Amino acid sequence: MASNFLTGRDYLRKKKIREKKKLISVALGFPDLAFAVGAVPVFPIRMETFEVSKYLMPLQSATSVLGWDLTSKFLEFARQFDVLKIVDKILEDVITSINSKYNEMYDIGVSNGVPSELCYGINALYGMHKSKGKNLDANLTFAMRCGSWNTFSESLKTTVPSQIIIDVPSKNSDNEDIALKEMINNVKNGISELEKITGNFVSDNSLQKQFRIGNQVKRFYKTILYEISDSNFYPCNPATFAEILALLTITFQDYNSNSQRYLENLSHLVKEMRERIRKGVGMDVSHMPRLLFAPMYQGWEPEIHEIIYKLGGRIIYADWDVLGFLEEIPISHKSDPIEEYARFLLNASKKGIGCDDENMTNSYLKTAENMNIDGLIFNQVYGCPSTSKIYDKLKEKLKAEYNIPAIVIKFKKIGENIEQVRTTLMPFMERLIDTRNS
Repeated sequence: MASNFLTGRDYLRKKKIREKKKLISVALGFPDLAFAVGAVPVFPIRMETFEVSKYLMPLQSATSVLGWDLTSKFLEFARQFDVLKIVDKILEDVITSINSKYNEMYDIGVSNGVPSELCYGINALYGMHKSKGKNLDANLTFAMRCGSWNTFSESLKTTVPSQIIIDVPSKNSDNEDIALKEMINNVKNGISELEKITGNFVSDNSLQKQFRIGNQVKRFYKTILYEISDSNFYPCNPATFAEILALLTITFQDYNSNSQRYLENLSHLVKEMRERIRKGVGMDVSHMPRLLFAPMYQGWEPEIHEIIYKLGGRIIYADWDVLGFLEEIPISHKSDPIEEYARFLLNASKKGIGCDDENMTNSYLKTAENMNIDGLIFNQVYGCPSTSKIYDKLKEKLKAEYNIPAIVIKFKKIGENIEQVRTTLMPFMERLIDTRNS
């Protein structure tokens, strides 16, 4: 999965030049329509050239000679002997490489006039499109109730002229039927635009096929979040486990442009984690409190999970579950796939991105309860008032209803104020561990 992400540039070039596929920019975990129309969804940072870890280079070479199927079979064979003990170093290098490129994209966004009040994530996304937007055939955006996100979408028109904007209307108890009808119409219009760009036709079968793959991906993802992360024994150390969750958060946005391969990667990952736990290969973490870190999709300091690990805790990244993006889309012979997808989008819009403060707060509370966490680290992202202003109420409710402590840290750019963050977290972790052991 890590290699698929870092070597995406070559894969995407092949799809575009040799196979004449259309590249559709996506973000936030909505690649389904692009897949269904026979296009290639791409989270645009993957068109960049990354520094590939020396540990991944042999895998990359093997792939170019053997192809992914044979390479995957070789890796599965090698895992039986547990010879891949360099996984910690590989993931550390991968996350470092990705976030170094994120900062580069952020700087491009800032230097090209993105309003300074917008968050890190939007600046970085703008930089990605400014850097490689000429290679994209279109940008697919779902316009949520977030002014900053919609401002960003409008700004892309000069970089990627072909914009497909699917508006997500506000859903409330007074006009849910009207909102659903509007959402269905918006999805149909978006599909029509994708069909014009690709020359392909979207059928109920192609939609349901993609939803079926997506549902399986979400099940494996939730298995890692709810079964593996809640275990008292991890298949690796907690910092490495957090890096796996970080990689999942990033790659989920476009399924590494190949949904079937992504599903297979996740299946192998879950299988290997369970097998290592069964064999006792890994680390006892029963004494270590679990902390939900959120939100991270707008930008976050990756050093956090290493700091928390050294302080005796373990970090969980679960943004897509908090925001409702891991909910499955119902599939049956009687259901209309467009209507089900429209309902999925409306439900997601009610849980996090751009929704009202009360619903957003409740989404975090529900996740905290369902995941049985011991504490919350709230990532207050500079330039995002829609999430930042819920912290006080969220902290109060977490303590009153679940006796879960919370702390806020501020984030503007990767690599800034790490020591200040460490100093802030140290007494919080000491109190948390003392409470847990008392």
